[in-house]
Amino acid sequence: MPRGNRRRVALQLFNTLSGKIEPLFASDGHALRFYCCGPTVYDYGHIGNFRTFLHVDVLRRAARLSGLALHHVMNITDVDDKIIRNAAAAGQSIGEYSARFERAFFEDMDALGIERPEEIARATQNIPAMASLIERLAAEGMAYKTEEGSWYFRINRFPGYGKLSKKDLAGMEDGARVDLDEYDKDAARDFALWKAARPEEIASQAAWDTALGPGRPGWHIECSAMAMKYLGDSIDLHAGGEDLMFPHHENEIAQSEAASHKPFARHWFHVRFLLVEGRKMAKSEGNFFTLRDLLLKGYRASAIRFLLLSVPYRHQINFTLDGLTESTNAVERLRTFNGRIRNQTWPDESPAKNSLLELIRKGDAGFTAALEDDLNTSEARAAVFDVLRAVNTAADQGNLSRLAAEQTLALLDKFDSIFAVLEDRDAEHTRAALAWAEAENRLSQVAPEVLERFGAGSLTDAEIDALVAERTRAKQQRNFARADAIRKELLEKGILLEDSRQGVRWKRT
Repeated sequence: MPRGNRRRVALQLFNTLSGKIEPLFASDGHALRFYCCGPTVYDYGHIGNFRTFLHVDVLRRAARLSGLALHHVMNITDVDDKIIRNAAAAGQSIGEYSARFERAFFEDMDALGIERPEEIARATQNIPAMASLIERLAAEGMAYKTEEGSWYFRINRFPGYGKLSKKDLAGMEDGARVDLDEYDKDAARDFALWKAARPEEIASQAAWDTALGPGRPGWHIECSAMAMKYLGDSIDLHAGGEDLMFPHHENEIAQSEAASHKPFARHWFHVRFLLVEGRKMAKSEGNFFTLRDLLLKGYRASAIRFLLLSVPYRHQINFTLDGLTESTNAVERLRTFNGRIRNQTWPDESPAKNSLLELIRKGDAGFTAALEDDLNTSEARAAVFDVLRAVNTAADQGNLSRLAAEQTLALLDKFDSIFAVLEDRDAEHTRAALAWAEAENRLSQVAPEVLERFGAGSLTDAEIDALVAERTRAKQQRNFARADAIRKELLEKGILLEDSRQGVRWKRT
């Protein structure tokens, strides 16, 4: 380990390449250099996509909590077969077409509380780096040009091919080629590095003139070139969904290491895909959900985040609507508890001070240990919920001291630095989804209760605050009829008021 990393390495992470749990550290002693495969922006992201990005978000947050600085690069694939085909059908350039879905992707990321990487790398803005990498491969004898002008990688000349996915590829056919970005997941054939321009690609502005000839990059070379450009020939960590392990990540390793003669990525992080209601998610199954689909059904972005993080990244999760309802209730309990402890004044001493402080300390240690043990989000959640139940009981019994309350809030802050669900912006994100549905003429897909609560005539947070303030003034002026009328009006619009010694709190039911 480099001299700059001689402090205790806390975060241990499973490495797909070695098949072992290993320490995560910055090889240069400064910042963890890691690359994550981002979206192909041809359509709206679905919850399977976002499970991966959510667990990468937890990885970011946990690494920072353990003391690591970050240099995280995520690509945007804004040119591929689907984008070209869909843009042509829409009568648009690929830039016009992909910009719409890239914007939607980042809106969805924000709704789910996913942090932005330090750098975003768009494929179409890095074509020279891709062409240069292919030229390096050609000089090494690893790339060849076909008669029609496309370039391919010679898999049989890279002896380590298959080391990530652990596939036995000894019998693959020499010289057979695969050209599509949409390929058979078992395909182990020479893959396209550069695709000669076709008339429809020129028409949709999906072709570039380079020393390789007019054309566009293949999908795999995009990620290798951008990772190496922004992070160097050897990086600390590469992340993505398990569906990308083969052949995409296998191909990245082959072309990167064939060009640089260095290990491409020391650590590989793969998130398992999910099931929906016990089945593989598919439109034909009727269980295919984008984030926007769920928001328009009345579910909350925070609950979706909390549910998708409830099972550790290396385990398959069965996403159900019942589970989403339970997750909504769990988030609500967290927020209610947070408000109770934060907004009340607690006595300096309590009968159960020492035992409760010890329980809180153990909960804090258990939370940290669970994260350090391969990002065990399930155990981390359980450690904190055990503390919350004990503290709630102590508060009910008058046994909660000011010091115990402060330490509980410190643990809650640490918990939320990872899970990020305590701040309530759910109404804002649902309103945004509703505005999108209206602009896209999709109001028929919106649940009636969402239209009632967030559509025309519904109350904004500022309007609710104003009515609450008016009610408080009415009570001070002993105008109880007006105060009761305001409470009733708010309740009819799904707003529940809670009077306490610290003032009035409200929440959407």
